[in-house]
Parts: sequence; structure tokens; C-alpha cells
Amino acid sequence: MTRTSELKDKEVINMSDGRRLGFVCDVEINLEDGRIDAIVIPGTGRLFGLIGKDGDFIIPWEKIKKIGEDIILVELDERYIRKYFD
Repeated sequence: MTRTSELKDKEVINMSDGRRLGFVCDVEINLEDGRIDAIVIPGTGRLFGLIGKDGDFIIPWEKIKKIGEDIILVELDERYIRKYFD
């Protein structure tokens, strides 16, 4: 079993193309079911990370394939990556 506190600050990598997506900053929890719905990765900064910030990226729990000691492997298709990470 994994605790939510253990998910924070782990790097997320897409298995489909090896792209590093960022580090987990938060999780979305369904309080009715008591389950984690998604992990949240902060958006990238617009100017060297100093000014402004794009929206956060929300990766559904179903897309997580493996949680390791330091990283989380996800499998995202090209449409999702193009929409959120380019």
C-alpha cells in the first residue's frame, strides 16, 4: 500500500516515449470512495519559471502503471501529451 505522502516529490515518466513529465506536487482524492483519483504535476513556468505559471497537469490514476522508490511510470497516449506537455 502506498501513502499519499510517499507519492509527493516523485518524478513522473511516460513509458510510451520516455519523456520526463515532472514531479508530483499533489493528489486528488475521492472522499466518498476513499480512493486516489489522480496525481497532479505543476505546470511549467513561462519565463524561466519566474513569471507566471501554466495550469497544473492532472494524470488519472488509471494511467499509472508502476510506482517505484523514486519514480512513477505512467502510460499516456500522444494526444494527451501534445495537449498538456508541449
